Amino acid sequence: MNRCRWILGLVTLGLIAGPVAAQTKTPGPLTIKEQGSFFVGGEYKPLTQPGFGPNAPPITGEITINQMYVQYQIPMKGDRHVPVVMVHGCCLSSKTWETTPDGRMGWNEYFVRKDRPVYLADQVSRARSGFDPTAFADVRSGKVQPAQMPTILDASHQVAWTVFRFGPKFGEAFADEQFPVQAMDELYKQMIPDLNSTLPQNPNPTWKQMAALGVKLKGAVLMGHSESGFFPEQAALVDPSGIKGIVSIEMPCATNLTAAQIETLAKIPTLIMFGDHLGDVTGGPANWAQSFSTCNTFVDQLKKAGGDAEMMHLPALGIKGNSHMLMQDKNSDQLADLVIAWIDRHVEGKGGRSKNATR
Repeated sequence: MNRCRWILGLVTLGLIAGPVAAQTKTPGPLTIKEQGSFFVGGEYKPLTQPGFGPNAPPITGEITINQMYVQYQIPMKGDRHVPVVMVHGCCLSSKTWETTPDGRMGWNEYFVRKDRPVYLADQVSRARSGFDPTAFADVRSGKVQPAQMPTILDASHQVAWTVFRFGPKFGEAFADEQFPVQAMDELYKQMIPDLNSTLPQNPNPTWKQMAALGVKLKGAVLMGHSESGFFPEQAALVDPSGIKGIVSIEMPCATNLTAAQIETLAKIPTLIMFGDHLGDVTGGPANWAQSFSTCNTFVDQLKKAGGDAEMMHLPALGIKGNSHMLMQDKNSDQLADLVIAWIDRHVEGKGGRSKNATR
């Protein structure tokens, strides 16, 4: 009954439309109160590396590692809403949330135009956050064997097509595919080396910095996608005090958490979102049907612990054809509206206001 009311409400609000929802065509000037960037966290580490030049002596000093780069925009009415932190997935950067491959407004700008302060983070070791070069310098200097050098993960065009579920095989799109496949070359340009193998894994520094960012903002909704999809939950297990809500998009969910961990997460409203064709692509490193199953289990665990948790499976809402990169799909505005409506209902309440600081 509750699910039926939720769907009816979305129809009434115009958030569920046909297969491809109309996108904003001429949004007009974007007026913001403030924009900027900063780093969260970071720690010193000694480094010895080869000198500059063939006969130069080694250089010894300190570097800063494990910092997380964040850029932000605060709209004029941003103080009315809880800030939203968006974190990207594997082999990508925060470009994921900016202008779509076919030139449409990305979720970053769309949320800002809906009066939401938006903070885009590059995972620690990725893009503008930088990475720890120590392991590579140690191989270069002969301190360790080349076989011990960390793996640099880079997704090929073929792997991306399969993992992102653009079609049943490379170069062939699903008939109802929502991703703008004519702009694939622009997506491929977004894909960059993933150096997460250089990081300590438990905890991953990105979890710590996401939690710290929530505290800095005096409360935020953390949004993760794919590789980072479960990062908001992991951040909450580090420090839940600054996390007002969680939006996790298309990833495997942990189902073996302790009762105490589930109890902690159950206190935070949680939305999990999946697109279409989860079982229609075979091969590749991802099993989306299995990931969907684990997340359904996780949602049930939160609910049994008294939590406010929801699985938003888009086909169940009558929205077909969405890919793994749903924030870049042709109906991305429609999907953003679903997330914003959920935040209004479950995080901010009917008033939709927040007294949180936005910086």
